Amino acid sequence: MRVKRSRPVAVRRAPGDARRALVALAHGVRPAALGRSGIRALKREGDGGTPLGRFAVRQVLFRADRIARPRTQLPVRAIRADDGWCEDPADRNYNRLIKVSAASSADRLTRADHLYDLIIVLGYNDRPRIRGKGSAIFVHLARPGFAPTAGCIALTRHDLTMLLAALRRGSSVMVMR
Repeated sequence: MRVKRSRPVAVRRAPGDARRALVALAHGVRPAALGRSGIRALKREGDGGTPLGRFAVRQVLFRADRIARPRTQLPVRAIRADDGWCEDPADRNYNRLIKVSAASSADRLTRADHLYDLIIVLGYNDRPRIRGKGSAIFVHLARPGFAPTAGCIALTRHDLTMLLAALRRGSSVMVMR
C-alpha cells in the first residue's frame, strides 16, 4: 500500500532574526524558535544549528504524567523516566532513543521544564546515522519569548498540538532559509 505524501510543513527563517522561524500551519503562519546558530547546511554535533533540508516525521513522544495522549495519526509513545537520546558520536547508539542511567550524559527526555512534554522526532541523520553530523533534532515546546534551542524547532503548545493534528504518516518538515 502506498502512503500518499502530503506537502511538507514549511519552516522558513524569520526576517531579521536567524534564530527565529515562521512555520506555515493550517491555522496560519506561526512563530517558532530555531537553534542558537540559525539554519545550517552543514550541521555538526553541538553547533547549535537547525539543519537545512526536508526531514520525515518519525514519531511523537509525550510526558504522560503531564499531558494527555496527543491526537495524531502518527506513532505515539509515552516518555519513560529512564528515556534519553544519545548525543555521543562515539557511542554505537548515537542519535537514538536509549535507556539512561543516573550517571549518563545523554539528553534526558524527562526534563524539569516543559520543553519535552511533547516532541515530534524528525528523521535527521538517522538513515544512515553519520557520527558527528548531529542528533536529537526535534520539534518541541518553546521557551518563553521563543528563546533559541540547541538545534530543534520549538513552537507554542497550541501550535504544536495543531501541527500534530494535521500530520500523517509520510509527512515531513522542510527547513528553508
